[in-house]
Amino acid sequence: MRSIWKGAISFGLVSVPVKVYSATEDHDLRLHQVHDKDRGRIRYQRRCEVCGEVVEYADIDKAYEEGGRTVVLTDEDLKSLPVERSREIEVVEFVPDEQIDPMYFEKSYYLEPEKVGVKPYQLLRRTLEQTELTAVVKFALRQKSRLGALRVRGDVMVLQALLWPDEVREAAFPVLEDTEVKISDKELKMSSSLVESLSSDFEPEQFTDEYQTQLTQLVEAKLAKGDAVDTEETFGAPAEEGEGAEVLDLMEALRRSVESRRKAAGGAKESSGAKSSAGTRSRAKKADDAEAAPQEEKAPPKRRTRKTG
Repeated sequence: MRSIWKGAISFGLVSVPVKVYSATEDHDLRLHQVHDKDRGRIRYQRRCEVCGEVVEYADIDKAYEEGGRTVVLTDEDLKSLPVERSREIEVVEFVPDEQIDPMYFEKSYYLEPEKVGVKPYQLLRRTLEQTELTAVVKFALRQKSRLGALRVRGDVMVLQALLWPDEVREAAFPVLEDTEVKISDKELKMSSSLVESLSSDFEPEQFTDEYQTQLTQLVEAKLAKGDAVDTEETFGAPAEEGEGAEVLDLMEALRRSVESRRKAAGGAKESSGAKSSAGTRSRAKKADDAEAAPQEEKAPPKRRTRKTG
């Protein structure tokens, strides 16, 4: 990983110099655009609407327009902002971990301490870990003032950029307010049973991005066979669609779902039990064979003789 920013965690009078690394990356297969007729690559150009020239990115400034007036902001203008010059991750307060709504989470960054800051870094990390608190911080990164959550992940601290409150929309759906719904105790109990049957510990390693896997498979097939690739040969025949989906009431759908989960769980147990029984029978047979076999008389151990020179 390559550091994208350097600064310091400001914790009271304690300063912890750190390097910041992006904690996530995009695993999507990179695709570009081509003309469907001749496969020519589509290129985008930054063209000035006044002179018509193609402009290099280095020659582009930012601007704000209001009421027909345009205010140009150069890179020097933006760098002159006091908050932009700051290299401080300021701890504002400590809050319980569960109080930060995941809706506010944006991008994650790993924090690596500089050599001189290892001890205060470890002290803050262990304090957060033992108290089960998250540090709310303020910092500036890439021409934007940000709110953040400083928390522990394994042996390192993670800086989680947060959205500002006005960047999170409030959901207001009239259908939820205007529609009166009555849920029976039986429906709630059946729904709880289904939830319980699907309950597990979250292990992200068990999940795969099927779209990217299949996209890679398609690209490899086209590289090998060209545009005439047979998608059914690559992915198998698509499932046949019925004339119409069966409409079930909520209670019947829940009942069938619970029964399906129970059958699946029962089948898994039977399979596990069959393997266990087979193993037990195999071990018992080996024991019987051993008892039935005549005991061979062991030869006395050979005495070792020391060589003399």
